[in-house]
Amino acid sequence: MHEPSRRQFLAGSAAAAATFTFPGSFVQAQKGGGTLRFVPHADLRVLDVTRYTGYITNRTNAYLIYDTLFSQDEKGQIRPQMVDTWTMSPDRRKWSFTLRDGLKFHDGQPVTAEDCVASLRRWSQRDPLGQFFIAATERLQATDKKSFVLELGKPFGLVLEALAKPSAVVPFILPARIAATPEEDMIKEAIGSGPYKFVKEEWQPGNQVVYVRNPDYVPRNEAPSGAAGGKRVYVDRLVWRYIPDPATAAAALETGEVDFWEQPPLDYVPKIERNPAVGIVTYDVVGNQGWVRPNHLQPPFNNKKARQALTYMVDQERYLQAAVGQAKYYRQSGAYFVSKSEYGSGAGAPSKPDFERARRLMKEAGYDGKPIVVLDPTNIAMLHAVSLVTGELLQKIGCKVDVQAMDWGTLVARRAMKTPASEGGWNILHTWWSAADMASPALNAGVAGVCDKAFFGWYCSEPMEKMRRDFVAQADPVKRKQLAEEIQKFAYDDVPYALWGEFVTPAAVRKNVRGMLTFPAPLLWNLSIES
Repeated sequence: MHEPSRRQFLAGSAAAAATFTFPGSFVQAQKGGGTLRFVPHADLRVLDVTRYTGYITNRTNAYLIYDTLFSQDEKGQIRPQMVDTWTMSPDRRKWSFTLRDGLKFHDGQPVTAEDCVASLRRWSQRDPLGQFFIAATERLQATDKKSFVLELGKPFGLVLEALAKPSAVVPFILPARIAATPEEDMIKEAIGSGPYKFVKEEWQPGNQVVYVRNPDYVPRNEAPSGAAGGKRVYVDRLVWRYIPDPATAAAALETGEVDFWEQPPLDYVPKIERNPAVGIVTYDVVGNQGWVRPNHLQPPFNNKKARQALTYMVDQERYLQAAVGQAKYYRQSGAYFVSKSEYGSGAGAPSKPDFERARRLMKEAGYDGKPIVVLDPTNIAMLHAVSLVTGELLQKIGCKVDVQAMDWGTLVARRAMKTPASEGGWNILHTWWSAADMASPALNAGVAGVCDKAFFGWYCSEPMEKMRRDFVAQADPVKRKQLAEEIQKFAYDDVPYALWGEFVTPAAVRKNVRGMLTFPAPLLWNLSIES
């Protein structure tokens, strides 16, 4: 049986942001061959898709190499991918899955049920939704070469949602021998069963990554939609060129040296739009959610009134203007679980900034006038802009501020420090996440109140965790939605982080590239190059 997800991701205004559209339908007449040249948003330096949370590894790269048991289509509906048939008991405690024919790893070995079991176990060790999944599991075992069973020891209402998780960390299927790598060790092989093969001999970190069409891949006999349906590869080679300088990348796109630039800076978009050979397209209509993340371990933000002050201080329009600039690419939102997702809600959110209230809350929190250290990654333009805005707004509510400039690599090391700000720690950092990773209480790492295991800032809340456990145990979608709204209200009282808005990041693609699919990550199958 098949129970579709009711998740409806961002559409409407984000989709309208695209000024050039690509057909995403199944095009049997597309010509094959050639090389697609792609400029990714970051350099690929790590291959472990089960441990590393960077989107460059576990989305942009991984969707090419690996396949999934289930996938989400462009509307967020769950559809089988590697699975052929499955059943569910009336009490939703016992599931059985059978793989479809023709699945083969890049090393020539057939995909077996044992590979699926080993991969799910490794995925569940670190992924937040995977941890809920495995905590509810009593038995996960292969029953023959192509079938495995899942028996739950306690209620878990998100089985298919977990197996079809679209973004970091995705439960991709690896060979069992690789999935069995000790959890503390990094996987250094890239062998999957997906539509492309990774050419390790041609991988040059800091320069290029090469993939070739997998001739043994058997697509589903369906039209492609999002990450679901038939994954057909129409090019012989896919070459990533890492070009960190945007002016150089823009010139390469204009002259036809590259075909697809994943994330051009938004201030380059108007010029790109004037080139008749290049189109701007928003393939990710889900978008992103921006965070102001306080350090919950250190004053003043170990007091929830100081954290509440952040929610009244944040002027989203000011942040979004500074970080994004073009209104067609952003929206204000008070939804912890994304404004147009299934669980999007404004419950508990302030109606507008209130600086006087924020000032009072800081005083009530016992703020002692010590400088609040804001980490500012100057080499990431968007985060640099929001860091400066936070510094200005903190001063506006009566705080002393120390905005400390550094590069992103330094920030990554610094954010792990739990010491007081005066001893090398910090008080506030900024980041953004794909909205696909924020769209429910089970996915959103920012509201996970798991203390030392929480995302940097170390939010710690057993009441929040109790509500999240109730959410994942609930099979009734109406009751899950009610629980999500209660969790949102609690979040606005406890403030794991403040939101600086939602935005989409358009791509730039030459117009002779056809077949772009709509999904939170760039999917580089179904693309062909017209001569």
